[in-house]
Amino acid sequence: MTSTVGGTTGADARLPDESSILSLAARENFSVASLFVGRATRAHLTAIYGYARLVDQIGDEVEGDRLVLLDEFEQDLRRIFDDATPQHPLLQRLAATVRACNLPREPFARLIEANRRDQRTSEYATFDELVEYCDLSANPVGELVLHVFDAATSERIALSDRVCTALQLVEHWQDVGEDFRRGRIYLPAEDRERYGVEPSDLGARSTSPPVRRLLAFEVERAQRLLDDGAPLVGQLHGRARIAVAGYVGGGRAALEAISAANYDVLRAAPRATRRRRARQTLAALRGS
Repeated sequence: MTSTVGGTTGADARLPDESSILSLAARENFSVASLFVGRATRAHLTAIYGYARLVDQIGDEVEGDRLVLLDEFEQDLRRIFDDATPQHPLLQRLAATVRACNLPREPFARLIEANRRDQRTSEYATFDELVEYCDLSANPVGELVLHVFDAATSERIALSDRVCTALQLVEHWQDVGEDFRRGRIYLPAEDRERYGVEPSDLGARSTSPPVRRLLAFEVERAQRLLDDGAPLVGQLHGRARIAVAGYVGGGRAALEAISAANYDVLRAAPRATRRRRARQTLAALRGS
């Protein structure tokens, strides 16, 4: 089963079916630790992850005018907050989570804006610009997760932003080659110039020494951000603490995997093993 967006110009575009999106979102986002959050909470988190994944697919994969499609999808999202029934099945599922957890609209809108930016921007000049993009593309998910656990405060959201930005950077550093083939470069231009890396180097079959040195620098940056946000684990309790420790541990394990591969991210994207993620999650819990 496929779905359409809205009912106007972009409605001719066919979107992936709800079940495949939710299944993919769960596989991508649930760590070993987060499986202990309980059935109801897991359903709420799956709805949020599914929303984020679908928005990404509209921005990355769906044929048609993606800016129009994103506009129509945002109009459908607004129906939830206007006490109306959205048209898309995934948004209908999300509506129950929004109401049960009293979720704000703004983080959902920022995720859509991130994908609008993807249509206009294919690379970033500075690291600060990239971090600003992460504030749209990643940080809203962490904020929504805190709301699901009824643990959202300004201090915790600030810590969550560091964790989520770091996790987004980790994903970019793992997928340098894939992103390049899709016409996007997330390694900041100022850093590429500093290490003598040309855009064409990112499309090579093997990772050159300059690219490896650049990746080592960027991995260290992401590690510092993750460490800065890790105290969030100690501010939470129960299932929320376990789940966030899973995110922190997963990020650290992924960075460890990149380092263990000697920063060779072009031959294959380095991925952390389940054992490595579990070990780092336990370390995050003990260190909180």
